[in-house]
Amino acid sequence: MIRIAVDAMGGDHAPRSIIDGALAAARHLNLGLLLAGPVNVIRAELARHPDADDLSIRILDAPDVVGMAEAPAAALRRKPRASIRVAAEAVAGGEAAALVSAGHTGATVLSAHGAFGMLPGVDRPALAATIPSGDRLGILLDVGANVECRATHLLQFAAMGAVYAKVSLGVDRPRIGLLSIGEEESKGTELVRDAHQLLKASSLNFIGNVEAREVYKGNADVIVCDGFTGNIALKVSEGLVDTVERLLGEELSRTFSGMVGSLLSRRAFRRFRRRLDYSEYGGAPLLGIAGVCFVCHGRSSAKAIRNAVLMAHRFTTAGLLHRVEQDIAIASVS
Repeated sequence: MIRIAVDAMGGDHAPRSIIDGALAAARHLNLGLLLAGPVNVIRAELARHPDADDLSIRILDAPDVVGMAEAPAAALRRKPRASIRVAAEAVAGGEAAALVSAGHTGATVLSAHGAFGMLPGVDRPALAATIPSGDRLGILLDVGANVECRATHLLQFAAMGAVYAKVSLGVDRPRIGLLSIGEEESKGTELVRDAHQLLKASSLNFIGNVEAREVYKGNADVIVCDGFTGNIALKVSEGLVDTVERLLGEELSRTFSGMVGSLLSRRAFRRFRRRLDYSEYGGAPLLGIAGVCFVCHGRSSAKAIRNAVLMAHRFTTAGLLHRVEQDIAIASVS
């Protein structure tokens, strides 16, 4: 049985939503759970689920939590038994096959990196977010693991993103785009210009620069950028979706005919939200580390955690790490 280690205390709605989502995944597939957090707290949450004793669940006692406002490195030094660190160490020790956390992103990245190490040929890990792209889905990375990057890092991100697109989206030869301020290869920062040359010379299916307005049009399956830029792009998009939905609702409710239209369009609104809702995809895999780790949104619902645990299970059975290692080696020598 494949077991997934879950940081039960990570996230704005922990531990309730985290445990509810993890148990929903365990019911859906024959997988085991290691729940990291204070024993009494986790037991109290499990008591709400009559079928918890029928599932394969083990509690990892972790009395401490890294708060969202804490500096991750300092917090992990002060709290060696923090839930995210205990969960990561369980995976490194072979007790579980993958790690899932909706807690502090920096603490999750540091814990996973420290516990698993890096894949050969990879210098930096990258968070890969699933985004709407035309009439299907695409990948944007890095979205927060690295504030500063070198051109070689973006090349590695592209190779890892291509493997992720193959596994999660079923794209045989993913089209790789580089996020920039213009399509011409001379546009962008020095980092972007240098990365463009490396990507163009690689064996990857590089289609050139992609402007921000083209991100969601479906021209590229994988879009590469540094983590600072990617995180801003992702959060601006999330905020825009919320704003558009609110403004449309306000306008449709101003008149009687608009109210009727609002009722008639609710199904379309639900489809719209589903296509853009991060909870549909669970979380972002932390690519490049020598282990499977999914980092979820801090506001993750039980549905998001369920999908993240299921995706972690899928990546484990698909042999993602071996495939990433192979493609990184090919990209590095091309």
